Amino acid sequence: MKKARFITAAVALALSVFGLSLIPTVTHAVGSTNVCDTNVPQEIKDANGCGGGGSTDFANVICEIIKVVVGFMGAVAAIFVVVGGFQFMTSAGDAGKVAKAKQTILYSLIGLIVCVLAFAIVNFVITNIINGN
Repeated sequence: MKKARFITAAVALALSVFGLSLIPTVTHAVGSTNVCDTNVPQEIKDANGCGGGGSTDFANVICEIIKVVVGFMGAVAAIFVVVGGFQFMTSAGDAGKVAKAKQTILYSLIGLIVCVLAFAIVNFVITNIINGN
């Protein structure tokens, strides 16, 4: 019975870690439009070397760094949700282990919520205050 639980936990962990790679990505083709035209988003212009970033380049770099850090923290929190689930499944009814697993899951979910809110706040601050929109 323990072997079946371990296999189930390993499969769940593998699906949660590698499952995101199965989500299709959306790409936007520019077509015959010149990427340096005025109606092309600034991110595409910057990626293709069209310039025009101006004085907010430093703010955009800081924003991207914060996004990467918050994304990393969110990934760590998601991994701890899986770890807590694994602890819960392998607790074998021991009240102390069950409580520890529930606590791990609860705190990691709180961490995920904080990461999502931090990401939203960073986007709001950068787009509305620094860029002046």
